[in-house]
Amino acid sequence: MVTITESAQGYLAELLTKQEDALGVRVFINQPGTPKAETCIAYCREGDIQEGDEKQTFGELDAWFDARSLPFLEDALVDYAKDRMGGQLTIKAPNAKLPRVDENSPLEDRINYILYNEVNPSLAAHGGEVSLVEITEDPFAILKFGGGCQGCGMVDQTLKGGVEKTLLEQLPELKGVRDSTDHTDRSQAYY
Repeated sequence: MVTITESAQGYLAELLTKQEDALGVRVFINQPGTPKAETCIAYCREGDIQEGDEKQTFGELDAWFDARSLPFLEDALVDYAKDRMGGQLTIKAPNAKLPRVDENSPLEDRINYILYNEVNPSLAAHGGEVSLVEITEDPFAILKFGGGCQGCGMVDQTLKGGVEKTLLEQLPELKGVRDSTDHTDRSQAYY
């Protein structure tokens, strides 16, 4: 799971003494499983704890880990190193952007894995990209195109013949894909 070094524990515990209502820290990842993933540590107050969060105690430090972020925090390391300017807290989460994905992973993680490893490298040749916005209950993947794909005259073929075909071949439980992109902006369009 996550390792918080003794120096990081001491540093975070000291910061918490200056906060009146903080219970500890909360560790989470914004946009987990995507190239835009960002690992975060924030003060955790009473209203911040969410159902499914996992609490761990590290010495004097209580930490809550966001349930959605847990698979992406595997092998993460939080460290603090003193230097001439005071010190620096670092977070290394090697699985934050692309976790270990298998057939038991949530559908969202498997879709993102395919998009970022198989689909986007092809679209990048035209300066384009596609990302998952949400999964509907029926389940359809709602996608958003960007870069050279936004406003491109070939986006329908790319969506149905490329992206949807790739996803449906590997994820039979998915019913299809839908495009949520505003294609009226053609300023970056490849075609």
